[in-house]
Amino acid sequence: MIRQGVTLIVFPNCGSGLYPVVEDLAGRGRGRLEVDWSTYEEYLQKTEKTGTSVNVAPLIGFGTIRRYVMGFEMRDPTQGELDKMKGLVEEAMKGGAFGLTTGLRYVPQSYSKTEEVLELAKVAARYGGFYTTHQRDEGDRGDPVGSVKEVIKIAEKAGLPANISHFKILSKIFWNKCDEILELIEEARSRGIDITADQYPYPASGTGPEAWIPRWASEGGRRRLLERLNDPELSKQIKAGLTEVMEQRGGPEHQLISSYPLKPSYVGKTITEVATELGKDPADAFFELYRESVEKSVTGEISGFGLMSFNMSDENVEKMIKKPWVMISTDSSIQVPTPGRVSSEHPRNYGSYPRVLGRYVREKKVLGLEEAVRKMTSLETQRLGIFDRGLIVKGMWADITIFDPELVIDKAEYAPQEENQRYPEGIPYVIVNGILTIDGDRHTGALAGKILRKR
Repeated sequence: MIRQGVTLIVFPNCGSGLYPVVEDLAGRGRGRLEVDWSTYEEYLQKTEKTGTSVNVAPLIGFGTIRRYVMGFEMRDPTQGELDKMKGLVEEAMKGGAFGLTTGLRYVPQSYSKTEEVLELAKVAARYGGFYTTHQRDEGDRGDPVGSVKEVIKIAEKAGLPANISHFKILSKIFWNKCDEILELIEEARSRGIDITADQYPYPASGTGPEAWIPRWASEGGRRRLLERLNDPELSKQIKAGLTEVMEQRGGPEHQLISSYPLKPSYVGKTITEVATELGKDPADAFFELYRESVEKSVTGEISGFGLMSFNMSDENVEKMIKKPWVMISTDSSIQVPTPGRVSSEHPRNYGSYPRVLGRYVREKKVLGLEEAVRKMTSLETQRLGIFDRGLIVKGMWADITIFDPELVIDKAEYAPQEENQRYPEGIPYVIVNGILTIDGDRHTGALAGKILRKR
């Protein structure tokens, strides 16, 4: 991350994180997590002790909270459960969280109704927090416009700023909704509702097939999911849902396997290519790969089935990035190139920020250099309510990225292994809190980052 010039990360995103501890995970097909903290403040202190190369602005994840309180139950919370979730949000906000993050596209968060999320957002609002969301539908569930309206409603009713995480329109049949969605947000902003978005500059998204299956299939956790995948009638319905979303995302020829531990040779191939290799229909092949991956993950043998979907239009990416209220983001975690690791990681992990500077500023001239830098720095810190970072001004923390505007470029590709684990070029120095951390082609070993707290 720091090789891109990123000196501040916002973590977690999409509603998921490590706090609070999720109890009884073993019964839901996952390993138990052993930790030595019990409060949000202790969680931040533990993170602080390990050291970090970058600054971290922590959020509280709705998905983790809901799973902690309700498991994977597809229902509304009782009043007691809602109160417990609100109490956890309050504790986190008092402990220094900057706001609430949700991933309403993913289970168990997708089981919630708007009113449930709104109640938690109101708690974050009382402590000056903001709301950021992987919205409920980015275009492959049939109502991206309604999904944006939900974000606006939560911001308006809860009385807090809101942000749409990794803003995009996934399905080709909804690409023509881009102007309507942008106008919808700008109309809300004109009424004084504080809405922003962040975006990574690639036409492909990255996720796993569990985000594609019908929501009911995951109720109760992964063991229950496996039972349904092995049930003759229910498996037909799950397969139909999986296939429908795959088609919405461009069809099997546009789905690149980025991780599949059961057979690493599939990594870097499309679903169509694997299906041809297996002599099967793409829908049948995809379902079988998914069923096998769930089976092995339940037994603890492997985890992970990742996909990259080429499902966005370049025109819409450019329309969005031009908006003054759209920030730049990576939608990734911190990555370290690992020789021999067979995975086709999304190039955004290594190249989002230099890609904007090299391709959208220098080559395409979609943005001016100053505007691009603002979207990467002060716009983001202002969104978080951090006013002593994001500008090079006397008295502020010295988080500084030095780049060559004529050379800076991303080098990571959509290919497996070495080709997509490439650091960018043209960023010779990165300084974090006044400490030189990237010096030419090496990391100095400095761990000058800080865990920030909202006060």
